[in-house]
Amino acid sequence: MELRTLRAFVEVVRQGGFSNAAKVIFATQPTISKAVKQLEDELGVPLLERIGHRSVLTTAGEIVYRRALTMLKERDDLLAELADLRSLKTGTLRLGLPPLGGSTLFAPMFVVFRARYPGIEIRLTEQGSKRLEETVLSGEVELAASLLPTTDELETRPIRCEPLMVVLSRNHPLAQMQRVNIAMLKDTPFVLFESGFALNAILMNACARNGFTPTIAARSGQVDFIVELAGAQLGIGFLPRTIAEQRRTPAVSLVLLDEPHTAWDMAMVWRKGSYLSHAARAWLEISREFYGGQPVP
Repeated sequence: MELRTLRAFVEVVRQGGFSNAAKVIFATQPTISKAVKQLEDELGVPLLERIGHRSVLTTAGEIVYRRALTMLKERDDLLAELADLRSLKTGTLRLGLPPLGGSTLFAPMFVVFRARYPGIEIRLTEQGSKRLEETVLSGEVELAASLLPTTDELETRPIRCEPLMVVLSRNHPLAQMQRVNIAMLKDTPFVLFESGFALNAILMNACARNGFTPTIAARSGQVDFIVELAGAQLGIGFLPRTIAEQRRTPAVSLVLLDEPHTAWDMAMVWRKGSYLSHAARAWLEISREFYGGQPVP
């Protein structure tokens, strides 16, 4: 079994077809088709079912895809470790950051990292926390920022923990309160982030503990839009304190959410037991300088 055929198969699945996979690998479509066919012949089972222009994983294909990701990640780890012997003058840091809080927490770290290691390329992926955790576990990125708690498969380095602020219209009955709990908000629609943002799950779990399911008025991936919707009385939004204060407008009030287990607890995460490149360790060392914590062993 060749890694070349495994990579071709994985990219067909990732890219949703043979043509897109060929573009990613810089090969021709017949070459990709031949590689996948070779893998199927070697394993003795069909891996993909062709339905029109789409290719769908068979049950055997799902198993091979999962194992192939691990094998390819081990290969990448090997090459990365060998490349690191050449020092930090060249290399790549594959980093995932969430849109919410990314600029506030990590832009200053980017400046320091770039000044110290100008030869290191940062390949940035921006997704919600849950999606970023998936990319770390699959090996697509080496480090990511995500909200705690997270899966036991990940190592964590705390960054910042803040309470949530409720973003309400100035005309909302609770707008003059100093603090509220989640039960006091059950009759007001929520404006949440898009799926993939871990903050949604934190809020929905808090509602469930208080015996209700909130009405969802809208979802958005844009902080400013959520604030505008709250100011227009469509619903209420929820933001970490620092970000809420940065985005305050005359149309909204900010009220502390005094509710257990709803803190915005951001951390850097990486796959447990994986090899961390020197570039990744350098990033974590800079995060320790900014936000504290123990050195990475």
